[in-house]
Amino acid sequence: MKLIGEIIQGRTLVHAKPSDSVREVARTMNDCNIGAIAVLDAGKLVGIFSERDVVTRIVAEGRNPDETRVDSVMTKDLMVASPNDDINDALQKMHECNCRHLPVVHRGNLVGMIAIRDLLKVDDDANRARATFLNELVTYSPDYET
Repeated sequence: MKLIGEIIQGRTLVHAKPSDSVREVARTMNDCNIGAIAVLDAGKLVGIFSERDVVTRIVAEGRNPDETRVDSVMTKDLMVASPNDDINDALQKMHECNCRHLPVVHRGNLVGMIAIRDLLKVDDDANRARATFLNELVTYSPDYET
């Protein structure tokens, strides 16, 4: 089974500063096609800001995204993954915290972000390969008469 570190390897780590406005961070998320972004203060992970935060803490509350700092609306109570976690560990953590994104931390440093869609894609690829193998196994019929 793949480890989280293998899945995030080679990815660019996108992050925001606590003082950034919600609009700036939302634009970065849109430009990078990501659903959550790590918020770092002096290189230390202090929170994540997600699409859900935009809906529940900005839109629903009628806040101005230009005047709202991301640190005032980000999620601060974080569940994190380790690069040594496997897919099932990460899925369990996402289930426990009812979230779709996990920061990946190694020795206290942020090394990446993992989304549920990343985990489902790996699982889907593995299941597709397994199904292809089983299909070939079932449909292969050697010619025993020759």
